[in-house]
Amino acid sequence: MPDPDEDCNHWSRVAADWVAWARKPNHDAFWAYQAALAAFIGRGNGKALDMGCGEGRVARVLTGCGYQVTAIDPVFECVAAAAQACSAQDHAVGAAAGLPFADACLDLVLAYNVLMDVADVPAALREIRRVMRPTGQLVVSICHPFADRGRFAGAETNAPFVVEGSYFGRQRFDGVEERDGMRMHFAGWSQPLENYAAALEAAGLAITSLREPVPELDHGRDHLAPWTRIPMFLWLKARPLAV
Repeated sequence: MPDPDEDCNHWSRVAADWVAWARKPNHDAFWAYQAALAAFIGRGNGKALDMGCGEGRVARVLTGCGYQVTAIDPVFECVAAAAQACSAQDHAVGAAAGLPFADACLDLVLAYNVLMDVADVPAALREIRRVMRPTGQLVVSICHPFADRGRFAGAETNAPFVVEGSYFGRQRFDGVEERDGMRMHFAGWSQPLENYAAALEAAGLAITSLREPVPELDHGRDHLAPWTRIPMFLWLKARPLAV
């Protein structure tokens, strides 16, 4: 079993880099999907949790959708940055496998690009199910499992997409991305869609919606053009199964 502290320790080490990386406007892919993400979440006014909030930008999207948001992350430095930016109504330090909330208290849980950083996805989803109301909803974004296993052969929009190795199985990823003079060290876990679907099912959650969003290419985002051919992200909605 992977060490859950390994992932938390990684993000603690790179927290300052992540805050700078995430807060530079139009720097990474998030900005090209932000409007579509807000539309996918939809308007609401219940209690929502941004699990693995990072520096708070997704909590700000949730707040903009009308929810009463609590932003939580296992990394203190990230929670402090999110609170400094007034990203949510409440902020807390806590891990996905041990959420500091009562049973059935939340209307919506958002796990945006965080399940890839969790050592035990089934345990995290069981916790999410525990804190959701029976009428609640889970919204998940992950790096698309297929895109995770390959790369574009060049920078051209029509460059071939090459799959390296097998799509199946659980693999560790660890690498550095550099862009516009900034550097970010990413690390986490890549696994096929079936693994996520099986973990949702085991936690008592049923997928109700699936999207493979396409980036907006305005604001100088031409470098994302290849991702109009292959999906970068996979978005899911899930609801508790009736008991």
